[in-house]
Amino acid sequence: MKRKLAWAIGVLACGSAAAQSNVASHLTMYGLVDMNVGATTNAGADRGTTWRVNSGGMNTSRLGFLGSEDLGGGLKALFQLEMGIAADTGVADTPLFKRQATVGLEGRYGTLLLGRAFTTVYDFVLPYDPMGYAPQYSWAPAGNASGASKYGMTFAFDNMIKYAGKTGNWSYGASYGAGEGASSGDGAKGALAVNYAVGPWSAVATYERVNGMPDATTGTRGDTTSWHLGALYTVGKVKLQAAMRDYRQEAGGAAETRGRLYWAGTTVLATPAVTVAGVVYYQDVRHGAVEADPVMVVGRVRYALSKRTDLYVTAAYAKAKHGALVSLARDEVGSGSNQKSVTVGMQHRF
Repeated sequence: MKRKLAWAIGVLACGSAAAQSNVASHLTMYGLVDMNVGATTNAGADRGTTWRVNSGGMNTSRLGFLGSEDLGGGLKALFQLEMGIAADTGVADTPLFKRQATVGLEGRYGTLLLGRAFTTVYDFVLPYDPMGYAPQYSWAPAGNASGASKYGMTFAFDNMIKYAGKTGNWSYGASYGAGEGASSGDGAKGALAVNYAVGPWSAVATYERVNGMPDATTGTRGDTTSWHLGALYTVGKVKLQAAMRDYRQEAGGAAETRGRLYWAGTTVLATPAVTVAGVVYYQDVRHGAVEADPVMVVGRVRYALSKRTDLYVTAAYAKAKHGALVSLARDEVGSGSNQKSVTVGMQHRF
């Protein structure tokens, strides 16, 4: 009896090991280090010219882990953990894995993820920004930061369910972030997007809603809605990109915050190693006594030393009306009505 039991356990163990050996698993550690040095006018309290060594010129420096397991039948299990790094100081610029932390499945009907990740709107609008959401300098994700609001999209949702799929020329996606408040709607977030591509043309439309949390005194919420429309045309080695965003934020009974951001630009592969990008951003502020309506012009030349290493030069100029403050960087408060900057940097991906 003992021999038969041992034999049965052995057969089961071998069968399990054989099944596991037929499943392909992949784990990748990846990252990006982007550093630059540059000068910016009208910076700081004294409104002087400031020289800086910055982390994140074209892209945010980061470290991540990406894995997949082939489950058979065209189905894969996925996971991703990613954190931001301030490479100029060597510390994390986000809490651990705050950029992305997901697990999910990918199959013939699309991809389904759970956790924290970039929103559907963030993913779909990205190809329509010639600067690719560059920390220095793109207003496409969040607009100018010097006003009462960033007038922007939400980069990522916590507690998220995210789906992405494709049928023919159509790509589509949706993401939902549970608010997990006392009421199911408090703090909840949702995003929808659809993209249509045919020949040299591509167009995108998105919608996002972010519910606020109730005010402790009044019980009212400040909900935010935004939508995007964009178009992209590719001819040879040239891409022409344009998009707009409408943003509204309620203020619990007070006057709402409104703004529209427009941008248009181009990306040109001048040679196999040289890429030139240029874009104009214009923000139409639609509230408040002083409508700053800031505008920013950006140009960048990128030279590929290899598939993983690039050098780049970025120049930018921004100004606002009526003496209002303006900032080139979306995460910095302006100190003057105009600002100029030139940066020289290097990026390596591994």
